[in-house]
Amino acid sequence: MITIFSSCASIVSRNHWPLTVTTNPNGAKVEITNRRGNVVYTGTTPATVSLRSGAGFFVNESYKVKLTLVGYGEKVIPVGCTLNGWYIGNIFIGGLIGLLIVDPATGAMYRLDRGYINETFEKITSSAEPSLRIININDIPENLKEYLVCVK
Repeated sequence: MITIFSSCASIVSRNHWPLTVTTNPNGAKVEITNRRGNVVYTGTTPATVSLRSGAGFFVNESYKVKLTLVGYGEKVIPVGCTLNGWYIGNIFIGGLIGLLIVDPATGAMYRLDRGYINETFEKITSSAEPSLRIININDIPENLKEYLVCVK
């Protein structure tokens, strides 16, 4: 009788999951936002964060992990939540209350789709330094000549 009123995923699993974020080189800024666009974490790599897997009744959470490092650029990695295998255990041992109420309400019916992010940054090389080039007017395409300005 007790198994009819219990909830499998909430008992043997959890609704917060660790996500470890590392970068090469270390020291990248980490900003994690949830599906509503709220910032749930800011810090630097390496970092381990505990993230909720549920966003509401029968709604899984999703995140965007933005990594930025000066001189290396920016990367955005999506992190989603998928069905937790323990949630299916409600069919066999957890009962209807766990299946339809407790696990969906607590978010324990979901888990992060990954536990680890490891990104390698490539140094940005820019040749966008200002320079002066002298070009023969005959080498300029005709469609661009209308934009020329005479300087005296």
